[in-house]
Amino acid sequence: MRIATWNVNGLRARLDFVRAWLREREPDVVGIQELKTTDEQFPLAELEAEGYHALVHGQKSWNGVAVLSREPAERTQQGLPGQEDFGARLLTARLGELSFTTVYVPNGKSVDHDDYPRKLAWLDALAEHFASKHAPADPVVLCGDFNVTPTALDTWNEAKLAGRVHHTDAERERIRRLEAWGLRDAFRERHPEVQAFSWWDYRGGAFHRGQGLRIDLLLATPPVLERLRRVEIDRDWRKKHEGLTPSDHTPVWADLD
Repeated sequence: MRIATWNVNGLRARLDFVRAWLREREPDVVGIQELKTTDEQFPLAELEAEGYHALVHGQKSWNGVAVLSREPAERTQQGLPGQEDFGARLLTARLGELSFTTVYVPNGKSVDHDDYPRKLAWLDALAEHFASKHAPADPVVLCGDFNVTPTALDTWNEAKLAGRVHHTDAERERIRRLEAWGLRDAFRERHPEVQAFSWWDYRGGAFHRGQGLRIDLLLATPPVLERLRRVEIDRDWRKKHEGLTPSDHTPVWADLD
């Protein structure tokens, strides 16, 4: 079983690129973030033609999350309770015994912006929601764009960026709270010392200069990680393919027995 997460930075603008990736990588379930489209405008027929069912929690122009799956999935949660003002940012689906949640964590903009404490509150609400709705002994995946570098290894320049948004102690403490509950970082399970990134700014040649961040995460409980065979950041799909422009994020995928 192949699971994946991807911030596509506008699904309709990136649809042909996403379809090409689906054909090549053939994931079984994918959490998609930053749809930038409503439920009504979601390209359901095009994705069904690729062999995927879709659950969608969309929003006009901004945000939006979806779960694509080979087999039909059951929607079990739409939106993070108490955080609806921040938009469409959480969707949970059940596929057999697996609970699969995709999230698009607020960016926070800067530590001086009003959105920064709201981002921390959103992450607190996420931890509380998970603790109330799930159990670490169950097969659970929480994936998405977390807009947080979990450690100094996950940024191209910790010395320069420490204390800025995505790099603050308070944000990282929220990730550790999820880990303390029972989730673990699948990429770090297989690559504990590797510096690799999942997002690069479009500006300044950041991708080619290696100036990225690892902010797209696949977190999972022990019953899922016991089945983990391989996990990769799909860096090649941050490049253009057949003239199609990529997202500023690249997919992260994992293979399970």
